[in-house]
Amino acid sequence: MNSEEVIGLYESVAQITRQMLAAARQGDWDHLATLESHCAGHVHTLQANEAPVKLSSELRNRKVAVIKQILADDREIRDITEPWMAQLSNLIKSTSTEHKLSMTYGNHQVR
Repeated sequence: MNSEEVIGLYESVAQITRQMLAAARQGDWDHLATLESHCAGHVHTLQANEAPVKLSSELRNRKVAVIKQILADDREIRDITEPWMAQLSNLIKSTSTEHKLSMTYGNHQVR
């Protein structure tokens, strides 16, 4: 990939990340997951094909700005999703514990 293609992919990742942030803000977890999958595909393409190339000062600055935006959006997405994930984890644990208790004590009660 040439430098313009690499920058283009980084900009696509940034655009998807912005859409992910919007989905997280709206609590649209299904759309967020779909976007996350698209984003992962782009990142994989970058990892597999981005060869070390010398970037012009302008392209290097553009790449740095895009990466900073991606990281900022990612941080905000995590700030939104981590409490929700913890809440979901607690709900799952609670349901699992309730089920285990029911299986252990609920079906073997002496009457």
